[in-house]
Amino acid sequence: MPEKYELLYREKEIRQGKKTVAAYCRVSTDSEDQANSFESQQRYFRQYIERHPGWELYDIFADEGISGTNTKNRRAFNQMISCAKAGCFELIITKEISRFARNTLDSIFYTRELKKYGVGVIFMNDGINTLDGDAELRLSIMSSIAQEESRRTSQRVKWGQKRRMEQGVVFGSNMLGYDVKNGKMTVNEKGAEIVRLIFHKYAYEGKGAHVIARELIEAGISPMRTKRWSNTAVLRVIRNEKYCGDLVQKKTITPDFLSHEKKYNHGEEEFVIIRDHHEPIVSRELFDKANRLLESRSLSQEGKSKHSSRYPFSGKIKCGICGSSFVARYKTRKDGSKYKSWRCYEAAINGSPHVDGLGNRVGCRAGSIRNEDAVYLMYLVCKELKIDREKLAKKLIKTIKSVISCGLSDIKALNEKINAVNKKRTSLIDLYVGGDIDKDEFLSLRAKYDAELARLKAAAEDAAIRQDMLDGQEAIIKIQSAVNELLNGVLYEDEFYSAILDKMVVLDKEHIDIYLNMLPYKWSYAAF
Repeated sequence: MPEKYELLYREKEIRQGKKTVAAYCRVSTDSEDQANSFESQQRYFRQYIERHPGWELYDIFADEGISGTNTKNRRAFNQMISCAKAGCFELIITKEISRFARNTLDSIFYTRELKKYGVGVIFMNDGINTLDGDAELRLSIMSSIAQEESRRTSQRVKWGQKRRMEQGVVFGSNMLGYDVKNGKMTVNEKGAEIVRLIFHKYAYEGKGAHVIARELIEAGISPMRTKRWSNTAVLRVIRNEKYCGDLVQKKTITPDFLSHEKKYNHGEEEFVIIRDHHEPIVSRELFDKANRLLESRSLSQEGKSKHSSRYPFSGKIKCGICGSSFVARYKTRKDGSKYKSWRCYEAAINGSPHVDGLGNRVGCRAGSIRNEDAVYLMYLVCKELKIDREKLAKKLIKTIKSVISCGLSDIKALNEKINAVNKKRTSLIDLYVGGDIDKDEFLSLRAKYDAELARLKAAAEDAAIRQDMLDGQEAIIKIQSAVNELLNGVLYEDEFYSAILDKMVVLDKEHIDIYLNMLPYKWSYAAF
């Protein structure tokens, strides 16, 4: 930071009878035209202050190339506020409210805060001096207008960006295998070779993402956007449609024009998809083969997605050697059947302890533990618990009934809402044909009603199931039977054991410590 901005190394200097004045200016972008405007603004403020004999310039605080819709990232603005609170000057002049802040709340907050320290703000073009009696009312009105102008500008920019996306202009930066310049993607052959290698290892050599990441590290190949290769980085490459020549944009959006915070697009806005947009690095056949394989590997033996139902012991089995969490793996027995086991993450991705291609010591000597053994250990622990099983069973049944009935919606009311939304959705066609709404409004409203219908139908189905459970004795009897089995030590599913397990620390197959929530239990695996 320049010395002139350091509060600790500069003291206030005020000549007798003069008011110390600071100025603030900002331009929205760092383009050449705006840069010229930036220089001219600073020159204007210096000359303006010089024309007032009773004023003395303290400093000109200037933010270049930064949006004004919030003040979080405006470095010079925040430095100016700090100087004001330290008593370095008595007045701030700025061109207009839209240069100071386009957020109404920020405008009011900062002018009030400055006023507490006896510092006024003059908005020259708006004719407002915050030390005047009616300044806050006028400031509120003008700030609201500036904020609305910013919202409209944001909408225009987003509309323009989407039109350019539809024309094939790429919004983004360089990535592994591609250089992005002037909205166009060109193949970077050095990175493209790494991409092809990853796809070949995954689709043709049958290697998993962890193994591929380890081999890339051992080969001394550095990733592009992360410090170290991982299974996640490898999977991002395999899933990225750009590598087969397609382009999908608007994966992230900025819903709030004030905060400018980006969020993942989960269907709130329409994606821009262009097939065969640029030169592919891998063939579409190879891309599809790798992703079909990825999909098949992501399914459990029961055909359920791993990501929709996390492994019950995930994050709870710890390595007693390196401290890493154990991760789930499927292994194949000699007879061809598969079983689930748990292995130290560090050992899984890096193998036995060694020095990798980048000179780092990696790997772990920890072994694995079968999931069925982990479940059996929990069964033995539960069997030994000293509890009043009958009393606890009654409490559990009561709690379960309470949970089922909690927030139970009126099925009739839900069906009425579904019918009402259906009528609104049906009427959209008439509104569109009659010219009351345009195509964009039609599509937006239809998507809104579709989402509402899906939510209401899901709620109605859930309510019906829960009502049946409360009305029918069969479901309650099954729940009671399951609770009794659990409390009496019957070997059960690992979801239950996961709920009472705090952590399981595996040093080796003969030393496994089990900690329940609030109660420690230590067991020797060799004893079973």
